[in-house]
Amino acid sequence: MRPSGRAIDALRPVFIQTGFARHAEGSALIRMGGTEVLCAASVEMRVPSFLRGRGQGWVTAEYGMLPRATHSRGPREAAKGRQSGRTQEIQRLIARSLRAVTDLKALGEISITVDCDVLNADGGTRCAAITGAWVALRLALETLVRAGTLDTVPLRGQVAAVSCGLTEDGAVLDLDYREDSNARADSNFVLTADGGIVEIQGTAEQDPFTEAEFNTLMRLARTGTAELFRIQTATVEEALKA
Repeated sequence: MRPSGRAIDALRPVFIQTGFARHAEGSALIRMGGTEVLCAASVEMRVPSFLRGRGQGWVTAEYGMLPRATHSRGPREAAKGRQSGRTQEIQRLIARSLRAVTDLKALGEISITVDCDVLNADGGTRCAAITGAWVALRLALETLVRAGTLDTVPLRGQVAAVSCGLTEDGAVLDLDYREDSNARADSNFVLTADGGIVEIQGTAEQDPFTEAEFNTLMRLARTGTAELFRIQTATVEEALKA
């Protein structure tokens, strides 16, 4: 058994609460075990200058961690006057993941920014952010449809993300911080519900891992994201009933 008592192919408990950010057009507070991320989607009826006049929209994201999201206090990046390379890399990943399933032409000249703020970190914050951000984006787009701004929701599908790694217990799904910090290899898989791959980030922390081991991680990721897609769908359906 893993330190958490989970089976190797088991996610941590996942819960998504919608409407947490009351003023946002769409929002979702996602909990994956001890990791909690608030995702809030904001709509602007304009696009960046490089897209003006092109008849298409834009979806982007920003990511940040609260000072006590981790075991010791981290300084606010605003106080330092710059974002870390890690923060920039993660928020670009979130944005790419959302754009991969959004029909930007059908969106029209509208911009949506999804802010992903980590309240508590226990591993897999970027994966939780992507999974929750899709729910926030979906609800923001539904707001535009209900207002008559859009005819239909301009999404081509769902996107979610999960981590997998090679530990002393072998290949495991959805690493928490304790497992992640001791893994000999860890990977983040960003996948779509129709079987597509948006991005895979894989790193060997010690010896290189094999193709067979990677394929095992990929199978675990498919199992994990299938459950995340089910949770996303159920969450959105429940929110739209309200």
